[in-house]
Amino acid sequence: MSMLQFFIAVDVTVVNIALPSIGAHFDLDGNALTWVVVGYTVAGGGLLMLGGRLSDLLGRRRVLLFGTGLFGVASLSAGLAPTFPLLVVARLLQGAGEAVALPAAMATIVLMFPEGPRRSRALSVWAAVASCGLVLGFVLSGIVTAHLGWRWIFLLSVPFVLAVLPAVAFLVERDRPVAADAPRPDLRGALLLTACPLLFVFGVVEAGEPGTPAWVVLGSLAGAAAAGAGFARVEARSPDPLLPPRFFAHRTRLAANLVTMLLSGGLSTSFLLFTFYLQDRSGIGPWGAGLTMLPLAVSLIVFSLLVPRLLARWGARACVLAGIGFTLAATVAVAAVAALGAGGMTMIPAMVLIAAGMGFGIVGLQYLAVGGVTEDDAGAASGIQRAADQLGGATGVAVCVGIGFAPSAHPFDPFLVATLLAALGLVAGAVVAWRMPARVPVTDPGERTG
Repeated sequence: MSMLQFFIAVDVTVVNIALPSIGAHFDLDGNALTWVVVGYTVAGGGLLMLGGRLSDLLGRRRVLLFGTGLFGVASLSAGLAPTFPLLVVARLLQGAGEAVALPAAMATIVLMFPEGPRRSRALSVWAAVASCGLVLGFVLSGIVTAHLGWRWIFLLSVPFVLAVLPAVAFLVERDRPVAADAPRPDLRGALLLTACPLLFVFGVVEAGEPGTPAWVVLGSLAGAAAAGAGFARVEARSPDPLLPPRFFAHRTRLAANLVTMLLSGGLSTSFLLFTFYLQDRSGIGPWGAGLTMLPLAVSLIVFSLLVPRLLARWGARACVLAGIGFTLAATVAVAAVAALGAGGMTMIPAMVLIAAGMGFGIVGLQYLAVGGVTEDDAGAASGIQRAADQLGGATGVAVCVGIGFAPSAHPFDPFLVATLLAALGLVAGAVVAWRMPARVPVTDPGERTG
């Protein structure tokens, strides 16, 4: 299960480092290149709740095999894409494959371990393996992009897929037969949930492009609002909604997913700004950028291993607030480096702070978001948490980077504007997190703490 998370994490980091090379190949600027990132994350985020529900209805093993295979085919298509629009389509399909596979993988891990320290350690191993993927992605991205070309960053996923598919087939327990009276998955709700952020991102990105007609922007934003309203209406009438009514009754889970969206927006924006600053302003090539970002990746592993012990001692809310605080400090550091025009090495403190933000914030929020799940709703809860992470990151990048790097929107330094918008989202996340219960037990039932 962690191998699945591993190669998806590799795919995320190699794309970030290779963005300038992709832009040079297709003669595109940073604003348009956001589609390579947000197309993947929006499609994945919009379909993750459907993927989670499918794993509950159809069985985790079946869904894992299908989702992993789809991700592999899409990765191959992205590596061979002859035009930028086809590359974006392939990235959308990669997001769909991840959306189907990851909730089933996370639900399998959650149900293997009882709620308490064992589950928190398991989720931390899951996060640590993802961090190892980030490390490998940072290093490989520089080598592959510099010596083989950017297309190979997508083809790297194919061998991992070929390793995971037989492992799932042989190691994951066979699913029970699907009941004849099993409810149908909410496909209309999933499509509307995907269309809403896609239209919103398109409107925001195009608003920053010179010469874009106003009706295109306004039409896209109106379409996003209509899709959002349609999703709420469909969910209210669906016999088996993607967002079960009981989800809204669990206030801690609801707050955890909202904070996940806001924190992921700040984290994803910071990752993208690191890449742009190192290669565009500092003049460091892909290989140098990968090495410069290595402290961030190594720090991620360290914090992923440290946080489980502190989670039991401090409580989940304190870890989440610490993660938000570290991320906020990182955005301030990015703004300061950009304002001073300092060298790429001065970004290292900000990178370590981002790693701390991910380690403390995301692990704590994952624990809160799957608290109290059962066999019947583990996939749905995992899908909702992953969707909050994906959609939050995509929306954050679209708003912060899309507005920040839009020359027609303002006369200010794009890095300063983007970091300011990310900081505002993080402050909002801290306010929500502060209102969560001060102590959420991180103990096994019947296990004595000390």
